[in-house]
Amino acid sequence: MAKVTITLDSDLAIEVMLLAGTKSPQDAVELIVRDYLERSHRTEARTGNATDQERLADRRSAPEEGR
Repeated sequence: MAKVTITLDSDLAIEVMLLAGTKSPQDAVELIVRDYLERSHRTEARTGNATDQERLADRRSAPEEGR
């Protein structure tokens, strides 16, 4: 896998390390990014993805009945 170098503000790196519970900023950022991606995939599985918006657009524009 290719590696990428990213520079972060030291306060941000320390905060990420504390949140992730790691001693290495690289490990902390990797864990948080992986968690973010997993959550995104779980959310898409539950709510659908961007292509579903076209299907749902018709429902939103239709007037609600019973009010």
